[in-house]
Amino acid sequence: MTTMTTDSPYLAYVYAYPHKTAYRPLPGRPPLRELWAGEPQHALSLYLHIPFCEVRCGFCNLFTRIGSPEGLTTAYLDALERQASAVREALDADARFALAAFGGGTPTYLTAAELERLCDIAEQRMGADLRAVPLSVEASPDTATADRLAVLAERGTTRLSLGVQSFLDEEARSAVRPQKRAAVEAALGRVRAAGIPVLNIDLIYGIDGQTEKSWLASLDAALAWQPEELYLYPLYVRPLTGLGRRTADGPTPEWDAQRLALYRTGRDHLLASGYEQVSMRMFRRTGAATASAGEYACQTDGMVGLGCGARSYTSSLHYSFDYAVDAREVRGIIDDYVAAEDFTRAEVGRAMDAEESRRRHLLQSLLQADGLELASYRRRFGSLPAEDFAAELAVFEARGWLAETPGRLALSAEGLAHSDAVGPMLFSPAVRAAMDAYEAK
Repeated sequence: MTTMTTDSPYLAYVYAYPHKTAYRPLPGRPPLRELWAGEPQHALSLYLHIPFCEVRCGFCNLFTRIGSPEGLTTAYLDALERQASAVREALDADARFALAAFGGGTPTYLTAAELERLCDIAEQRMGADLRAVPLSVEASPDTATADRLAVLAERGTTRLSLGVQSFLDEEARSAVRPQKRAAVEAALGRVRAAGIPVLNIDLIYGIDGQTEKSWLASLDAALAWQPEELYLYPLYVRPLTGLGRRTADGPTPEWDAQRLALYRTGRDHLLASGYEQVSMRMFRRTGAATASAGEYACQTDGMVGLGCGARSYTSSLHYSFDYAVDAREVRGIIDDYVAAEDFTRAEVGRAMDAEESRRRHLLQSLLQADGLELASYRRRFGSLPAEDFAAELAVFEARGWLAETPGRLALSAEGLAHSDAVGPMLFSPAVRAAMDAYEAK
């Protein structure tokens, strides 16, 4: 098997494998009841997707719509409720959820009353006990209003993730994110006042005009709030995004070097400030409250996604709805979802055979700082990663990306820095070909 190699540290952010650009329409639209029959359902993850934002940031390639005509959010929640009823009927009677998340888009685009309804759908239709399991919700500064936060806190939210990206107004403008620092600080004050246990702040490095000094200033502004978590994201310029339309230039060695230098600056600053590194992007304050997944393990347990941008995972199939970035295409997909009456079948997805399951397990473990426990991999697959992925691991070893860790396979500090190269280099040739053949829309 050939192994993809690259000199760039920034191929892609691998938050799920395979990516939705490798999904295709499923022959026969298999019934959900058949897909979930016999699947372990004692510790599922529940994800509800809200595809609305008040603005679209220049770097954003998420499945999201800007604004909503009168009545659309109500119609969307109606469709979400229809889908939830159909999906719950397809699951076992004793299916249980170990964690939940609301993502988007921006879930807090919904009003306080609509957020109450969203929680009701999760609890009453799906049977998730939001006050008993970790619940994570994404928000933006302008939508993190006191009434919305009060609803989320009362309904059991354990973690709120605030997309800040930069505390410097000029950098926010450069990233095409129209926000003011005063509004960000006010939102952070409201989050803390709401009493949600875990605050996460998202920041981005590699913005045009950003320097080490300005990056440290943004980090220190975030640290002043003592967030339990911080996510540091490298900037990507992707097709069909605002920044992507501004420039035809791709990544350059100079930009790669800048982002890598800023990553190291940020990492070292957070480590010196009492944070532990969980992955390339995630840092957690030592001793702080956590919104841990408990008994859920992303490598092995299933996920149930509701909403037109959500994906679901069984052991043999990953499935979702159609995917797009272009505003017109996104609006069409949302309109189709809102009009749908039958949610009993899977529409778009990708089958997961034994090799792909091994790759996914390795990917999702190796990209965490703790790495992969070799014994658990052997128990599940009857082999070791060195046997299944000898060529890929040899490349990582030669580059100094693997750590010497007894009983585990883990990335070195340099390997973690190159996580966005490590992940794509583990994609199978079939998945890579499907992603390459995908026509962006």
